[in-house]
Amino acid sequence: MYSGDKMKEFEKYIFLFIIGGLGYGVIEIAFRGFTHWSMVLTGGAAFVSLYLINNTLNDTSIFIKAFLGMIVITALEFTVGIIVNKIFALGVWDYTNMPGNIMGQITLQFSACWYGLSVVAFIIFENIHIITDLQKS
Repeated sequence: MYSGDKMKEFEKYIFLFIIGGLGYGVIEIAFRGFTHWSMVLTGGAAFVSLYLINNTLNDTSIFIKAFLGMIVITALEFTVGIIVNKIFALGVWDYTNMPGNIMGQITLQFSACWYGLSVVAFIIFENIHIITDLQKS
């Protein structure tokens, strides 16, 4: 089935997905007062994506990685928004009254927030690597 290393890698991604999903849900509840299960899944996918960006572009500036993170999170938000808000008409969010929105699903303002959250995530990932590298020595 899976070797020990592959299973550990799988478990790491599941852990990151759960942390990202719960973290996003908590942030959304703090700022909006509620969340939706689709946002927890989106947060998990976003956090795993940021982790992959960080590890793939290890020697790249945090600001460039954050820009890529912003693009990925905005794309995830748009895709999920089209599915839950437009196709299934669940009305989870509607940004049509905000300037710079696209189909009421994404806005420039929230993309800027995703940039900031990406910077924070990359700082967290770097500190986790420092701690785990110290533990290996």
